[in-house]
Amino acid sequence: MKSNELPNALVNFDQLPNSAYVRLPVMTNLYGVSATTIWRYVGEGKIPKAVKLTPRTTCWNVGEIRKALFGNNL
Repeated sequence: MKSNELPNALVNFDQLPNSAYVRLPVMTNLYGVSATTIWRYVGEGKIPKAVKLTPRTTCWNVGEIRKALFGNNL
């Protein structure tokens, strides 16, 4: 993926099931902030905590992200 291309998971975010997981590049684009800010928001409880799928793979659950972004207005 080139640096100016959006991740497919971001482009297709509306079609992802709530059970899907997305990685940090999608989060930075969704929130429009840096990776450092994403981690700060996690620590402050502003966005859901990430989960470790493997020792080197950290992701966020799409359903939890939607609740954080849109509340109960889904």
